[in-house]
Order: sequence, then structure tokens, then C-alpha cells
Amino acid sequence: MRGRFVAHRLVQLLPVLIGVSFIVFLTMHLTPGDPIEHMLGQAGRITQQQIDDLRAHYGLDRPFMIQYGLFLRNAAVGDFGSSYSHQGRAVSQIIGERFPATLELTLFAFAIAILFAVPAGVLASLRPQGALDRSATVAALLGISMPGFWLGIMLMIVFGLRLHWLPISGRIDLAVVPQYVTGLYTLDSLLTANWPGFWSALRHLLLPAFAMAAPMAAMVMRMVRSSMIGVLGQDYIQFARAKGLPEISVVGKHALRNALIPTVNIVALQTGILLSGNMIIETVFQYPGLGKLAVDAIGAADYPLVQAVVLIYAVSYVLLNLGADLIHTALDPRVRLA
Repeated sequence: MRGRFVAHRLVQLLPVLIGVSFIVFLTMHLTPGDPIEHMLGQAGRITQQQIDDLRAHYGLDRPFMIQYGLFLRNAAVGDFGSSYSHQGRAVSQIIGERFPATLELTLFAFAIAILFAVPAGVLASLRPQGALDRSATVAALLGISMPGFWLGIMLMIVFGLRLHWLPISGRIDLAVVPQYVTGLYTLDSLLTANWPGFWSALRHLLLPAFAMAAPMAAMVMRMVRSSMIGVLGQDYIQFARAKGLPEISVVGKHALRNALIPTVNIVALQTGILLSGNMIIETVFQYPGLGKLAVDAIGAADYPLVQAVVLIYAVSYVLLNLGADLIHTALDPRVRLA
């Protein structure tokens, strides 16, 4: 049953990707700006023949639907074409170089959000309207209300420019870049025992990861708190307490598992938002990941690069929701996958 469900959801992924790709393809072509003009902007005197030759080389002289059809055909085999703004390099190669940076930042932000949100939500639920609950509520409102770019700038000013505790841009100090293993600098540094590289990569991650994690932590914390308050009032929790079970066992083993069931989908959605939100954060911190790559590609009217990055985001979002459904059934066996 679970295998059939996964297969069914993967089949549903196809029309989603086609729809997303068409919208992005159309939007990029309607956006003001000519990619050929961007490419030749610094090239000095250019003849019309050279411009026409470049249009023909990149297929920009063909009708829109033919361009889109060729894009779909090539994308189906993993060929996203050549970048207009990176000297004609393959888009897949460029994304392969940037993807580990975004993955590392997203994982780190996810870890910060979950490690803060779940314990805070549980503790706040134990004494509703108490001092801790009120403090957590205020923190959640701040986390949800603050725009990511504003929080990122504030963190840069305080911890980077004023206190000089943490770097405000980049991914690692160039002098300590670890040997490539996975592309994740913190993990590669650990695997190669490059401790200066590990600490440098970790310090570069802290500010952008915290700026990305704050809204997710706020949402998840509020969801855990609400779910825990509802679960703690159930009869089986009162029965467990009446049996003399330790409070930590009642809360951690019996209540938390059921409280996490409705939280899983929120976590999946917020993780998808982490991926999309990294465009702003990576640009603010000049972090060399997919988000900054996409922003730069949009400015350069680099159609193939923008389309490929957006498709990766779309696939990630759908797969995260699929994973949430599977985790949901593991936590609650009463739910059947159809």
C-alpha cells in the first residue's frame, strides 16, 4: 500500500513540474530585458550579425512554444542547456557546484528551528498562560513578524559589524577550504580532520541559518504548544498520570508523539519555505548557494539557469510533502495511505 502511494504521488509530480516550468518559462520571456544584450553589454562594438548568430545559437530566434518544447525534452534527460551569464557553461554543472551550499544552509537552519521550537513548545504547554508561555508567545510573534532580510541585516550589524563575533558574508575562509568529499564544508572538514575549516564554515553558517530559522521556529513552536495543550487534556494522559508514571514519561512518551502528528505537515511546509526563502537570505549574506545564483540569473535574464533552479525548488517541495505524509502514517498507524 505504501509503495503504491509513493508511486502515485511521484506520478502526480509530473503535471506539477510541467505547470511550474511553463509558468517560469513564460514569466522569464515576458520579463523586460534581453539576455543577449546582457551577454554583450561589456563586449564593446557588436554587429547585428553577431547578435543574430547568438540568438540562433541559443534558440532564442524560434517561436515560444518550440523553445518550451525543446526545454521540456532536454530537461527530461537532465539537460537544462547552457547558461547565458556563465560563459556558456552547462547549467547542471553550475547547479551541482552551488547546491551543496544551499543544502548545508537549509539543514543547519532546520536543525536550529527544530531544536529550539519543539522543547520551547512543550515547556510552554505545561503551564498555559504562565511566564514561560507568555515569553514564548512574544518570541513567536517576533519570529513570524520580522522579515528575513531585516533580521539578517540586524544580525549582521550587531554580531558582525559591532561585536565582530561572526563573519557577515561568504561561506568559509579561503585559506581553510576543506578537501572536497560531499560539498558540505562542515561535514567535509570533519571527515578530513580540518578543524580550522570546520570552525570557519560553522561561523559563516550561524547568522544566515538563524535568520532563516526564526520564522520556522516560531510557527513550529506555536503548533507544538497548541497540540500539546490539546493532548495533555485527553483521558489517556490523565490515566497515565493516575498509574503513577513519571511526568517526563507522560509528556515525552505519551503526549509528545501524538502532539507531533499535526506538526509534521507544518514542518514540511516550513522546510519548503526555507528553500524558497534562501534567495533573500543568501543575497543579504552573499552566501554562494542556489538562492543567490537564482537572483543573479534573474538580473542577467539567464533563462535556463532560473528555470532549472525553480524546478529544483518545486521537486524539493513536493518530495518534502510526500515525506511528511509517510512520517504522519508512521506516527499515527490509524491513518491509511490511499
